[in-house]
Amino acid sequence: MHDIPNRIADVLLELEATLRTSGKWDRQPPPESALASTQPFAIDTLRFEQWLQWIFLPRIKGILEQRRPLPGKSGIFTYAREYLEKNDPPARNLLELVKRFDDLIAIQSGVIRH
Repeated sequence: MHDIPNRIADVLLELEATLRTSGKWDRQPPPESALASTQPFAIDTLRFEQWLQWIFLPRIKGILEQRRPLPGKSGIFTYAREYLEKNDPPARNLLELVKRFDDLIAIQSGVIRH
């Protein structure tokens, strides 16, 4: 299980690359008020891709860099699937990466045994 953080770091790199190559990477950050949303996935202020870029990626990268404990669970895939199927059906690669992240969190939490 000690390689889970490295595998998660790889997923984060792939997520960023996918956002960039698909044209979903914003050059300018959203307003601070949008980032301060208290809603899950900042659903009221950001698109899902923006949430990934400006909140999720920096937060998880920080956890990995500081060697803090990873979240005990993750349910991002369910929302990602709902959002992307409605707003961007071809975003299959992005969905697969989000699913891989959720699975890795479940594995490191002992929910899924391999």
